[in-house]
Amino acid sequence: MATPHYRSSAWPVAWIWIGLIVYASLHPFSGWRSSTSDWLSLLWLPKPHSSRFDLWSNFAAYAPLGLLMTVGRLRAGERGRWAAFKALLAGCLLSLLMEWTQNFLPMRVPSRLDLAMNSLGTGLGVGIALLLNRSGWLLRWQILRDTWLLPHGTVGIALLLSWPMALLFPPPLPLGMGQGLSHLSEALIDLLANTPWADWVPQTIPSDTLSQGSEMFAIALGTLAPCWVAFEMSRNPHRRLVLMAAIVGAGLISTTLSTALNFGPDHAMAWITPPVPYGLGLGLLLGVGLAWLPRRLIAAIGLIALTTLIDLVNQIPNDPYFALSLQGWEQGKFIRFHGMAEWLGWGWPFAALIFLLVRLTLGKEPPTSGPKDLSTIPP
Repeated sequence: MATPHYRSSAWPVAWIWIGLIVYASLHPFSGWRSSTSDWLSLLWLPKPHSSRFDLWSNFAAYAPLGLLMTVGRLRAGERGRWAAFKALLAGCLLSLLMEWTQNFLPMRVPSRLDLAMNSLGTGLGVGIALLLNRSGWLLRWQILRDTWLLPHGTVGIALLLSWPMALLFPPPLPLGMGQGLSHLSEALIDLLANTPWADWVPQTIPSDTLSQGSEMFAIALGTLAPCWVAFEMSRNPHRRLVLMAAIVGAGLISTTLSTALNFGPDHAMAWITPPVPYGLGLGLLLGVGLAWLPRRLIAAIGLIALTTLIDLVNQIPNDPYFALSLQGWEQGKFIRFHGMAEWLGWGWPFAALIFLLVRLTLGKEPPTSGPKDLSTIPP
């Protein structure tokens, strides 16, 4: 069945996913050196021992990429076989490039097995995309999207899909992302050291303590963080509430999973400290009221709220237990996911700020487009 040409949200998500794969594959981007003088030997990858976890994590990382690239091509009107071939080729070439580049990093080991699992994962994603297209689910998704969201929601959907993934990297406070500001400040200080502009960089100084009231407010703002994006993309208040429930639910599941990975399944709910239920309740209560506001007003309030969240998160004092939990990501078996989740956790609030600022600046009400009912879908 041929797929009509629609603007797809698959491509922005695919490019984000490619960036995360590159980050995870080459992290920590230090210690570059040439491992051999025989450059031709680099073309034939070694076959070192890989743990089962490493092999399946490679497989799982590339399956979404194959799915997204194939869907993006199908939605652009390309024929199924040609779209599948180009997506599979792109995934295999990306994997090969990453394995070759790992020859120059002392902490990474290239492997033919990794290349094979990456390629198999890409192939699985391609196959799922073809199956979804043949069964008509891609067109059903387009109808659902046009019914629930505005046509400019391509970038917004990418933000909403990446929010639960960003929470996999342990934040200093449940649902409290935005700690990338302090790292950006440190990077600028190092860059401008011994220059006349060295004192121009504002420094984020953590406070000695953060009151439980401030923690509760920060958790409430973290709960609302994806809602600003979702509410700006939808006109209907009732649908906004459904989106809020689904997105926040996904974030809570992701937070529980992250805690279980760090401290074990028996402590999966350890993130629920005394301020958390009150912060969640306050955030959801505010979300119910905000769902009835105009889109431009929501975007304006969202800019203030996200800025406040970033400021509060960067005031949280250093916690030795939190630093210890991060070592499980930076030095343990989660090293492959460390760069991906960390990059998302640091950058997500700032990407959401840019999205809301652009929508507030443009201010136009986009027209609806696409099919309007399920009767257009062939059986």
